[in-house]
Amino acid sequence: PSVEIVDTTQPIANLRESIDFCIELQIKRDRGYHTELKKNSQDGSYPIDAVSMPVRNVNYSIFSCGNGNEKHEILFLEIWTNGSLTPKEALYEASRNLIDLFLPFLHAEEERASFEENKNRFTPPLLTFQKRFTNLKKNKKGIPLNCIFIDQLELPSRTYNCLKRANIHTLLDLLSKTEEDLMRIDSFRMEDGKLIWDTLEKHLPMDLPKNKFLL
Repeated sequence: PSVEIVDTTQPIANLRESIDFCIELQIKRDRGYHTELKKNSQDGSYPIDAVSMPVRNVNYSIFSCGNGNEKHEILFLEIWTNGSLTPKEALYEASRNLIDLFLPFLHAEEERASFEENKNRFTPPLLTFQKRFTNLKKNKKGIPLNCIFIDQLELPSRTYNCLKRANIHTLLDLLSKTEEDLMRIDSFRMEDGKLIWDTLEKHLPMDLPKNKFLL
């Protein structure tokens, strides 16, 4: 399959002479934001961070129209993109993400009832993650836990947003919480807890206790 360059303003390489220039790309599908670790470039490869900012600029203005009690306001949006998506597509995606962000507020009562139902389903005692890992200061890669952000755990957007709203930004923040603390987060469910635990078991070299969250 071919690759189309949609943003021709981005520099790719500087050539000192006229030659045939060939680039081989290795692209993978993933979730969340990743920063590529620096690798030995002796093989001629260069890691590139997964950074994409398709929306270049946005302007908006509001105009009033009508007379008397029939006044209305019209919102004008000006959207510039880099060509990888249209302004209409960018507006649609931003609107959908905004709706997803506020949907939990519509189900606040339902989620509160869900917490009351689930809070007795934990296996006592409710120990904090941090107590379990008292001697764990760094993982095997030597990265401090407060430098590992939850963005790197590749969590679904719903679970990720729940943690961010609770000011949980790093792995250290997460390991300092009890299961009860997590369940008190708005819209957080038992399934989210089990998913987080499974993710930690998958990505971190820890001897984790089994069945931390029961479904």
